[in-house]
Amino acid sequence: MTLSIHRPAGWTLRRRASKAAIAVARAPKVVVLTSSYPRHEGDYAGRFVADAVAQLRGRGLDVQVVHPRIDANGGGLVAMLRRRPWRIAGLFASLVLDLRRAARNADLVHAHWLASAAVARLAGKPFVVTLHGTGSAGALSDLSLATKAPWLVRFLLRPARAVICVSAPLTEAMQAIGIEQARHIPNGVAIPVAPEHGGDGNFILFAGRLAEEKGIPELVEATRGLPLVVAGDGPLRALVPSALGFVAHDELEELYRRASVVVLPSHREGLPLCVLEAMAHGCPVVATRVGGIPQLVDDGRTGYLVEPGDPEALRGALLRLLEDAELRATMGAAGRERVTAICSWPQVTDQTLDAYGFAA
Repeated sequence: MTLSIHRPAGWTLRRRASKAAIAVARAPKVVVLTSSYPRHEGDYAGRFVADAVAQLRGRGLDVQVVHPRIDANGGGLVAMLRRRPWRIAGLFASLVLDLRRAARNADLVHAHWLASAAVARLAGKPFVVTLHGTGSAGALSDLSLATKAPWLVRFLLRPARAVICVSAPLTEAMQAIGIEQARHIPNGVAIPVAPEHGGDGNFILFAGRLAEEKGIPELVEATRGLPLVVAGDGPLRALVPSALGFVAHDELEELYRRASVVVLPSHREGLPLCVLEAMAHGCPVVATRVGGIPQLVDDGRTGYLVEPGDPEALRGALLRLLEDAELRATMGAAGRERVTAICSWPQVTDQTLDAYGFAA
């Protein structure tokens, strides 16, 4: 006996339409490739990348992260490869294999930092690169390489769908060497609903890595005899024996709420997270005129800017804020307004999705 199966008219068409609808409804898959990413709860390394990943997942994207397990307290990937250059080939090969495996069904690869672009090129997928202008890279930083080896930067970045630069100077440098798809998208920051900042702790806060490029010697000299709290660790820890080490993020937020002023005397920067977070909490900032800092710290309005390597000017700016509670409150409120307008997560994520070519 044979069975006859009745298929209503239009069934084949509807079935195909249904499959198409499922394909359209599938969440875009993005593989994030980064050399720095938190290894455990409370790890500060690459926290801004992890925060961006969380925002993308909150928009419904399927995001997978590929990264080497490198101790950032030792200076991160660049420092490790300087100490052990023989590991470059093996690390590169393993990252390519891991990325190709993770990206098999992906729509896009998002690589963080210039070196990751070399790996992303071999993923066989469209890719986007974010340049952070990280100061710790030294001669291997994005800006240094754009000046000394623009041909190499062009080779790595020209195939990218978009090149995201966290600061305006970095964007201009990339466009100047022929990276036409370079665009400025700042780092994002969560804006507390009610910062309740009062600076009642009456202290100066430094949060970050204790390294030469962060201006730690100048910080020590400028704050001699002043109330200083240091949340961080690194190779220059001996200069700041009272440093707390890296603290959990909720503890750091409490320090932002209580600090009278946040200081960052760096020699080189991209767009430092500590400046964004301090301003988001309504805390005024004293920082150096480097990288993307001037696009947020408007000298005399949202904080003070000094030249790098000038501990006398740094101390003067810190004292002005320590001694004037009304000035701190005014600058803190203006800083919170400015960082909200430029770096709040909703607009940064919208801009990132646009760089991907996805609808926001």
